[in-house]
Amino acid sequence: MADRKKLKASHTPEAVRRRLEGGAEVSYLRDFLYGAIDGAVTTFAIVSGVAGAGLSSAVVLILGLANLFADGFSMAASNFTGVRAERQMRNRLRQMEEEHIEAYPEGETEEIREIFRQKGFTGDDLERAVGIITSNRKRWVDTMLTEEHGLPLNGPSPLRAALATFLAFVAIGFVPLAPFVFNASEPYIWSTGATLLVFFAVGAWKSRFIVEGWFVSGLETLALGGGAAGVAYGIGVLLRDLAGV
Repeated sequence: MADRKKLKASHTPEAVRRRLEGGAEVSYLRDFLYGAIDGAVTTFAIVSGVAGAGLSSAVVLILGLANLFADGFSMAASNFTGVRAERQMRNRLRQMEEEHIEAYPEGETEEIREIFRQKGFTGDDLERAVGIITSNRKRWVDTMLTEEHGLPLNGPSPLRAALATFLAFVAIGFVPLAPFVFNASEPYIWSTGATLLVFFAVGAWKSRFIVEGWFVSGLETLALGGGAAGVAYGIGVLLRDLAGV
């Protein structure tokens, strides 16, 4: 009953208007998960590969820390570039639609008419909707961006997306290296246990934002990360002779 009251309170005309005027909330969940999972996978893959080859803990630390910051920065830069490119594409399409409306408003009006016809509008209702949309240039262009090109009006900040990726990569990616940094006994065993745990934890946390149980989501991420680490360990074993061990 409490949830129903809360839901009802959030759907009053005033609450709905205020929420929609604020625009859609931008999520950086994808960027965080992207960095967290890849950070744990790639760093533990190095740990596993070095352990499989029978090399020393010093080698684990050198390669692991180098990967942690270099690969983390590379992923953040790539994410920054990708998100920025999406923003630039959206701006280019906005400019293009404004030019089309200026040069041939009749054709652009017909596109709006067809968009709403496909939504089920007919007759006077269709013409009224077309008139309302085309009476405001910004609303007209916004509608073309979302309906014709399938783009959101507001995208994530390239800098925030890059920071979310980098911080998640470094924070979660440090977990496999921690036992070696702190000179634990049997560091590879501790590293394996901690990494598998963090794989599961990240997956379980992800379930808060999707329609999937926390246990299933945790196992899915655990399987993906554990599989990548297993491949790295196997390659390390196969190439042990090259290391001269």
